[in-house]
Amino acid sequence: RQLPSSRPARLGWARLALRGAALGRAPGPSCWSCGAPLPSSDGPPHFCPGCQALQPPAPRPDLFRLMDCDRSFRVDPGQLQRRFRSLQRAVHPDRFGKRPPKEQHYSEQHSSLINKAYQTLLNPLSRGLYLLELKGVEPAKETDCDADSAFLMEVMEINEKLAESKNKDLEEVETSIKVKQEELTREVTAAFERDDLQEAKKLLGKMKYFANLEDKLKAKKIPS
Repeated sequence: RQLPSSRPARLGWARLALRGAALGRAPGPSCWSCGAPLPSSDGPPHFCPGCQALQPPAPRPDLFRLMDCDRSFRVDPGQLQRRFRSLQRAVHPDRFGKRPPKEQHYSEQHSSLINKAYQTLLNPLSRGLYLLELKGVEPAKETDCDADSAFLMEVMEINEKLAESKNKDLEEVETSIKVKQEELTREVTAAFERDDLQEAKKLLGKMKYFANLEDKLKAKKIPS
């Protein structure tokens, strides 16, 4: 009796795996659907070259590689957005409604991961913190810049203005926060480009203060 068309292919992949084991090579990843060998990668979502099934995301993917960016604090927001849209078109759960449940689950995982990667790399603070993590540096904390008394005084003054200002008088505070965030972003960029990770860490601690001020500003602007 003739075997189903998919079975000889699966037997072929099995023979290749056995041959690799006989030669002492560790088996690589294989397709969950048809068993075909797959290239190892933590980059873009993989589809099996044999059956075209969507594969699961890597356990700890490099978000820069996923979004096709250099591992750098400098990113091109336009390029990042184009990459985001391209990846989401390929793996969005709406495209997998008629696929097996496992593949639907993988599409949801990929879509969530791509959203996370986009938001992480788009925001200067989260991008810098992630870059420190990749370089093995402990996370930046607000306390990293506690020795800078002039900076802390500036933060206190903005906090006081936020507490005293009415909604209609918040424009000046909003401008101050925006200008300081832009200044810190330039300084962090320079620190990373000098590979001065401790300085970058200290500056990212300052950026955390201003991210908190921005959150307070947004909360204050919401009508009560």
